[in-house]
Amino acid sequence: MRLWKSWKIAAKDFGIFRRKKILLFSLVALPLALSTGLPAIIWLLIIRRAIPPATIIALLNAFSFFFVILASIIPIGLASYSIVGEKVEKSLEPLLATPTTDDELLMGKNIAAFLPSIAATYAGAAIFMVLVDATTHIQLGYLFFPNWTMAVILLLVAPLACIFSIETNVIISSRVSDIRAAGQLGGLAIIPFGAIYVLAEARFITLNETNLLIISAVLFIADAVLFYLSRATFRREEILTKWK
Repeated sequence: MRLWKSWKIAAKDFGIFRRKKILLFSLVALPLALSTGLPAIIWLLIIRRAIPPATIIALLNAFSFFFVILASIIPIGLASYSIVGEKVEKSLEPLLATPTTDDELLMGKNIAAFLPSIAATYAGAAIFMVLVDATTHIQLGYLFFPNWTMAVILLLVAPLACIFSIETNVIISSRVSDIRAAGQLGGLAIIPFGAIYVLAEARFITLNETNLLIISAVLFIADAVLFYLSRATFRREEILTKWK
């Protein structure tokens, strides 16, 4: 695989994303809403004196996992558009006709969706941590962030969740011919992470460092399988000749 070829494909997609206001909006609006809305909830509970320090810690641990869910939501639009969107706008055929291998093409599409998505997730997490520390340091007596749980979430679980979502959406995007359908089906990638959060809230599992590392290992395997499936199911000839 020639990575420079993949990077050229990703760079082309970056240019397309910059011209699509709805894609840019998705990169800004949701991380900003999450990173300011969650600390606002904590602040409101604190000023009403309705929350003890132990409950603050429990809420912050739960809220931290929202950035894994965020990392799986943001790339849906980017990854869905990366193939079916270009097909609709008739910019995909010239790319598929070039001497670029399927591996190089798929890696380029993955890079194009991953970098903006994880950057937006990290930016949102940074704002969240700063606002939380400013809001809770008096009640807790120390700065809650950064901590090891958030480090595992941001350095392992969130990137792997982002890749999982991207690869799922690239596979779906390469098999359908409608942008809306691709986005709706691609939303299925969020379900595993939503389920983990619900199980944690129901106290069936604990999102401590050990369990987060286990989740990361499972995601790593799933990502490898999905990349293999994307290679096995990608049919450039079918896209070129049969999509209408």
